[in-house]
Amino acid sequence: MGFGEQLNEIVNRLPDSRQTVLFSATLPKILVDFAKAGLNDPVLIRLDVESKLPSELQLYFIAVRHEERLAALLVLLRNYIESKQQTVVFAATKHHVEYLHCVLDHLKISNTYIYSNLDPSARKINAAKFSQGKVSVLIVTDVAARGIDIPQLDNVINFNFPAKAKLFVHRVAKLFVHRVGRCARAGRSGTAYSLQLIAMDEYAHLLDLHLFLGKPLTVITATNSDGIVGRIPQSLVEEQHEMLLGLHDLHLDLVSLKDVSEKGYQQYCRSRPAASTDSNKRVKDMGFSSCGVHPLLRNNSKDIECQKENMLDQMRQYRPHGTIFEICGKTKSQDYIAMKTKRAFHKDQIAAHHQKLQQTLQDVLETTSNKTHLPDSNNDIIESTFKEIILPKKRKIDDLYKKKVKKIRDEEHYVPYLPSDKHTEEGLAVNNFNQEATKVQFDITGDSEEMIKTAKQIKKWDRKKKKMVTVNVGSKEGKIKTESGVWISATFKSNRYNQWKERTKAAENEADSDDDTNNNKNEDMFKGRPNTHWARHNDKIKLKQRRSELKSNEQILKQRIIAEKKKKKQKGKRKQHRKRK
Repeated sequence: MGFGEQLNEIVNRLPDSRQTVLFSATLPKILVDFAKAGLNDPVLIRLDVESKLPSELQLYFIAVRHEERLAALLVLLRNYIESKQQTVVFAATKHHVEYLHCVLDHLKISNTYIYSNLDPSARKINAAKFSQGKVSVLIVTDVAARGIDIPQLDNVINFNFPAKAKLFVHRVAKLFVHRVGRCARAGRSGTAYSLQLIAMDEYAHLLDLHLFLGKPLTVITATNSDGIVGRIPQSLVEEQHEMLLGLHDLHLDLVSLKDVSEKGYQQYCRSRPAASTDSNKRVKDMGFSSCGVHPLLRNNSKDIECQKENMLDQMRQYRPHGTIFEICGKTKSQDYIAMKTKRAFHKDQIAAHHQKLQQTLQDVLETTSNKTHLPDSNNDIIESTFKEIILPKKRKIDDLYKKKVKKIRDEEHYVPYLPSDKHTEEGLAVNNFNQEATKVQFDITGDSEEMIKTAKQIKKWDRKKKKMVTVNVGSKEGKIKTESGVWISATFKSNRYNQWKERTKAAENEADSDDDTNNNKNEDMFKGRPNTHWARHNDKIKLKQRRSELKSNEQILKQRIIAEKKKKKQKGKRKQHRKRK
């Protein structure tokens, strides 16, 4: 590690009867050798068991477009994975599982599937087929994969990257380790492929994962082939993509299954929480859009294909030196002259910016080249070196709380049920129950619409109804929005304004005051009227609907005159009727 001689010199000068504590974030082989030589009866306390991946596991992060994700899966199954190897494919929802199962069946690839809503007997039969080696591919969801133990697993493919739960980054790491940790067991070698969409959201989740695991996230480019995120050769992807288009034209059932899976993926993305804000900011500067072909995936590509990929990469990275006004415009046009003037004015600033970018890139390359990669230690070497290995245990918060209560309690006097400083202790405590419970919690996104909906619903005690009622998490039902934009409970609404309007009869007073100005308003309304018959008819209907229920003095007088005329007319008819008799 660079300071081995100094460390050995310090250890030799220390007395023999001593107690030495050595802290290290990782456990490379050179550190184990030092423990063998310089320490007597060392005891190993490991805290990295939960998030530690096997050293025999190879990780591939492949960048693909959304419409080419299935084609990339077929490239892996046909070109890079042997037909005899056992492979598990993790999908987002049960609709993806059914769609992938039908596609692989049409392509004569032996596979089976498991999801949560499947019949228990069918689940046992399909799991037995895969464990006994009758099929080579198993398509599952995270919910269905619980409790399935496959001892001899060679490959894991993440068709959809695992989603993070709530605001805790360690849960996406647990789910990722839960997936890829199924292979490379008991000293066996294994491979995990993760199909990453070329989207900022997917890469932000990937960055959260590597931040938790403590591993650098680098992109493979034409100059740097030491990264971990790369692409499959485009010629292989295009070949499988064209074959899939022809397959969908022949089989209409695949088209309907694809549409259902696309709609299910939209629901999955809505229910999936976003990545951290820091990762979303950092992803924009990491250059994921210009990643090159993964060096470990170039085995089946020829020299001509490599030249094609290099040419396509150069075309993607090409940036014109001039704008559209300079390239397509005339030299005497105002746009051309304005752009030339602007370019001459900002010439020094642009050159300084490019020089700064080159300097930062050179510094990064120098730091990465100076790093020394230490060989990892095996479990056999660790067990032979350390006689006792202590693994982390789950801490019982209840016992800790009982000890605190016993210390506070005074046996001579009355002690209340809760201590007086209970809330203060809970607020200032580092390891309280809520934090520990959320760390241990292991959430898995549902693979069907029913499970996604039920995850948003919780049971809550209703004091008025005296029973448990279903409440939607994050719903705005029973809430009102204040002037500041904050949603609060509707019980805080006092209806004081409506009560004041009823008490003062404000609406009637407004109607009385508007009677005098009705004529002027009607004149303004008739100014912009159209000339067609039906337009005038519609405006009359609207005016009738707007007409106030309170009548003016002129309207009341007019109605009285009409009523008197009707009475006189009726009296005259009665007299004529009597004369006839």
